[in-house]
Amino acid sequence: MDGNYKAYSYTSSSDRIKAILDQPAGSFEEVDGLPDRDKLTFTNGFYGMCSAVFIDIRDSSGLTAKHKRPILAKIYRAFISEMVAVLNSDLYVREVNIVGDCVWAVYKTTQKTHIDDVFGIAYQANTLIKLLNHHYAKKGIDPLKIGIGVDYGRVLMIKAGFSGSGINDVVYMGDVVNRAAHLAHEAGRGWADPIFVGGVFEQNLNDHNKALLTSRYVNGLGTVHTGNVVSTSMNDWVDTLS
Repeated sequence: MDGNYKAYSYTSSSDRIKAILDQPAGSFEEVDGLPDRDKLTFTNGFYGMCSAVFIDIRDSSGLTAKHKRPILAKIYRAFISEMVAVLNSDLYVREVNIVGDCVWAVYKTTQKTHIDDVFGIAYQANTLIKLLNHHYAKKGIDPLKIGIGVDYGRVLMIKAGFSGSGINDVVYMGDVVNRAAHLAHEAGRGWADPIFVGGVFEQNLNDHNKALLTSRYVNGLGTVHTGNVVSTSMNDWVDTLS
């Protein structure tokens, strides 16, 4: 969001705070799946079920210490460009966001088959890191490692920002978003698998996809389901590159 200067008035600020806090609870609607963002205003919101995918680079501080700014910019631009392309490639995608070196997305998953589709997005992203590392290696850049966190649950979707300024965004809040972020934070560390899936999401996968994951206990997260799953067709194609 681009800034656009406006003088701050604490009296106007007080009025805005009061108006927001006085909004009736009925302005927040329960829905089966998340609606389009254009249905949001500064006075409403939606509770809905969704799936969230977070993708985080491991040891990103090491990149800034090792590479000069032009190379670092290319590494991040390539990573973010193509991870966004993968996350955005599902019919039920609702939101794609970039926060630092983390890329994440929210999906409207109202049917069990949608859960499998989102799992496909996660393992395609895991295969993409192999493609990125292939191209990085040709430029003398060390391979990246990533963590991918995936979960399913209820989220609150609201429009937030400075009303009248044009500075606003859609905010997603709830356990599913926090949990997916924490799963991504732990995935791919040391010998850990790069994909960590939450329990509710795993329960809704088909039998084939469930069999690709292994259950394990992780401190602070409880039982999670992990794997190093790839898109076989994409993986085989990357192996042919020279």
